[in-house]
Amino acid sequence: MTLPALRNADSPASEGPAALADRAEHAGEIAPQLSLRIYDDLAAVEGEWRRFERRADCTAFQTFDWLATWYRHVGVRQGVRVAISVGCFADGETALLLPLCVVPQRSARRLCWLGQDLCDYNAPLMARDFSHRVTPGRFLAAWRDLQKQMQHDPLLRHDWIEFEKMPQKVGGQINPFTYLGVTPNASGAHLTRLGETWEEFYLAKRSSATRRRDRTKHKHLSAFGDVRFVTAADVDDARSTLEILMEQKSRALVRKGIADIFARPGYREFYLDLASDANARRLIHVSRIEIGTACAAANLGVMFGDCYYHVLASFADGDVARYGPGTLHLRELMAHAIRLGLKRFDFTIGDEPYKMEWSDTDLKLYDCIEMVAWRGLPASSFSRLRRRIKRVIKQTPLLWRLACRLRPAISTVSRLWRRRNRALASPL
Repeated sequence: MTLPALRNADSPASEGPAALADRAEHAGEIAPQLSLRIYDDLAAVEGEWRRFERRADCTAFQTFDWLATWYRHVGVRQGVRVAISVGCFADGETALLLPLCVVPQRSARRLCWLGQDLCDYNAPLMARDFSHRVTPGRFLAAWRDLQKQMQHDPLLRHDWIEFEKMPQKVGGQINPFTYLGVTPNASGAHLTRLGETWEEFYLAKRSSATRRRDRTKHKHLSAFGDVRFVTAADVDDARSTLEILMEQKSRALVRKGIADIFARPGYREFYLDLASDANARRLIHVSRIEIGTACAAANLGVMFGDCYYHVLASFADGDVARYGPGTLHLRELMAHAIRLGLKRFDFTIGDEPYKMEWSDTDLKLYDCIEMVAWRGLPASSFSRLRRRIKRVIKQTPLLWRLACRLRPAISTVSRLWRRRNRALASPL
């Protein structure tokens, strides 16, 4: 939806610069040289969004296809109210796009990034000269006014804000949302610059002893059958590979005592649709390591701009797992990205040791939790406390090792307790 005074306005794609400038003049600029409008219909802003993402600073997780697919399978089920804010300079050029939403909850309404749970990075899409044309103070003034206007609309009114996993930089620019009252996320993110050839990159990154171990493990894997790196050839192949990935990943999560994300409503359908939809398929790369006729490892990656994003990965358990099929798959993915001419390989959120071994750039991530109305006090306070505890645990090696050891046992006890309660509650 647009702001109340502009409800019947056309989408930005259908208006020329003069019309947008005239509308900003009569509606009142939110900040000098920057006006913002809100839409609750993805279709109304799709054209401008697709055009803007091709030239803006943003990540793969802010593309229209990624977030529209999330909304279709997850957001609709949750009753999410879309709030896409499009900012324009005075000359009518798109300055930024904020993919936001309001999520209804039991006692309070939460403002967050659209699809933020399934986005490794949450951030605005920004014109590449945004930081040169909009000062931090001007952005904060625009944000405060946008907040006021959202609070005056019954459909967008919210009680608290939860922005998470916001990168410090988007492209080469400072993320303006880090000017808010942010705190460090419990995890960081890591990426590496790729070389001109795989051989050059591999030699630079791995010692001779490590390369020798890699060859030895590959030889052991070959004893189970021919080893092949396979990119899914079509939609059916991609979907079947993803089914294997989700099955392998679910078993691994259960072993670690972590909730199975694919059991959450709409999550499974979200990933399968990404691999099937004609528009989204241009972003998605599904691949596997085959050993004989078996899938020893699987991956879903995203290719956007000059970057390969390593999003989901799994590997088979059993004897073959001893020789690192997942590690082999990672090397093949980086080699594949180099062959495609990509310049960066983004391991995305998480501080796993293997990411540290390959990466040459660390990316700080931030969260912003804010109470807006008194009804949001309990939820915002709990979110803030939970994140603080999680960060302390993850940043303290001894506590993190202890948590990793205890988590499977706690998960098992919890699962048995729920099963017992269901049995007691069921009729005889």
